[in-house]
Amino acid sequence: MALIRNNDGLKTSRYSIKTALERRGVTASGRRIGNIMREQGMTGAYTRRRFKPHGTRPTRPGSRTLPDRGSDGYAPHTRPAGGPAYVCLMVGLANRGIASHSVGRARNAGLVLSAFCTLDFPLADVQMFHTGRGGEFDDTRIDELLDVFDIKRSLPRKGNPYDNTVVESTNRPLKKELVYRNRYVTIEQPRRDLNDYVWWSDDQRLHSTLGYRSPKEFTEQGLVL
Repeated sequence: MALIRNNDGLKTSRYSIKTALERRGVTASGRRIGNIMREQGMTGAYTRRRFKPHGTRPTRPGSRTLPDRGSDGYAPHTRPAGGPAYVCLMVGLANRGIASHSVGRARNAGLVLSAFCTLDFPLADVQMFHTGRGGEFDDTRIDELLDVFDIKRSLPRKGNPYDNTVVESTNRPLKKELVYRNRYVTIEQPRRDLNDYVWWSDDQRLHSTLGYRSPKEFTEQGLVL
């Protein structure tokens, strides 16, 4: 899911490394970095994106697609003892940072509301809340929260996966870099790991969309997408 605030593969890996090295005074071409990575058996943790068609829920009355390219809401579940765990991410469209997150046992409205509770800025700063069409977002408690803070609701157009690309592009590295590389025994483990991952993604990770800046750096420079 994505929020708009009032203040509004290998190729990717090697150019992120190139930028990080240049910031440390080391000059190396993308080709050289790619050759070294191949020699060392290193590859990006990503695969080609594939979209699968599926049925959609009816559009809620009064809901429409607001951003040009919005987001969907979930990384895949992992299965610690006691059953699966689900991750909910909220991504700020102004800087592609992970604005809030939560981990829970059920994919429901409670998981979404828990994510709202971790926002590090006032809810009054949120202009729009864009989500997928899942039933977890169709809940009176969420409706009431949006009404109280005068937040517009947005849904993707039926059959158009490109309305959800922002959070999908955030979920994808989360899956590859964190979820698929770990085996969780308790639900506290993914919660702890997700806190660390969000800090790294927002403060340290260089995003190509942001001109190879971190979301924190992008915001501190007064830039907005």
